[in-house]
Amino acid sequence: MSNPCLPPEPLDHIADLLHDARPELRNCCLVSKSWIPRTRKHLFASIEFCYDTDLGSWKKAFPNPKTSPGRYTTTLGIGCSNVITAADAEAGGWTRGFSRLVYLEVGGTPLCPNESKISFVPLHGLSPVVKSLRMNFTKPPPPSVLDLALSFPLLEDLAVSTLFGAPNDGNLPTIVQPSNAPPFTGSLELSRGDVKPIARPLLSLPGGIHFRKLTLRQLHEDILSLILGLVEGCSHTLKSLDLASHQDGTSVWYLCPCQWFTFVSSRARDTFDRPLGSDKTRRSGFLAGIAEHQ
Repeated sequence: MSNPCLPPEPLDHIADLLHDARPELRNCCLVSKSWIPRTRKHLFASIEFCYDTDLGSWKKAFPNPKTSPGRYTTTLGIGCSNVITAADAEAGGWTRGFSRLVYLEVGGTPLCPNESKISFVPLHGLSPVVKSLRMNFTKPPPPSVLDLALSFPLLEDLAVSTLFGAPNDGNLPTIVQPSNAPPFTGSLELSRGDVKPIARPLLSLPGGIHFRKLTLRQLHEDILSLILGLVEGCSHTLKSLDLASHQDGTSVWYLCPCQWFTFVSSRARDTFDRPLGSDKTRRSGFLAGIAEHQ
């Protein structure tokens, strides 16, 4: 059927109704060439490379990134970041095929011994419309991971998680120097371990940070000042704070300007729907006291 009788609108509607029925979508690809783009939009909307063999199969099936179905992908997960090479960033590299991503998740695996030396340069600016980035590691990531976040001009949500809480041992140089930092108007999630290499550069961005939600869980005990800095940095936009720590949450509670504050300690769980320190003068005075104490 090179020329199907149905107009394009019903064909699009049929493909949309079958968006989560993969066997049926694959059968639709056999109906007509005109059906292929409609079905690929759903078949390749979400792609995940868990192992290097997955990525190898993709590169073998779609050697030309210009014609690969990666242009239909909006969600991409890369769990085998250790096999990304400099050649992948070139014109013929597979990464160039994923130019319309909205959500990107990257990380290392327990099978990667040199996780702290992974280079994310081939993924910099991969898609100009990325709005959500999640980075998962088995060890604390090097400072250069923030370069990846700063390479996406429209990034709103950022999440960094480590499996083990050992101190950071990677010191890769900063490569990206964006003229305009991302808006960061969504959510920030920092989980486990040493997050100073991520938090400190965020606090020093020229345009500041404007997150509406902060999730800070199982962090090191020596970063109270950074937690307070993140809360104060988002004081004009913050709506929700979810804090899990072994520390006393009273100081953060007093400073927090948001509408909803959830604090989880090793002893109890408390939820506050009205923070104490909503007055700017009281917060400023409290910050001065914290800085003097530090």
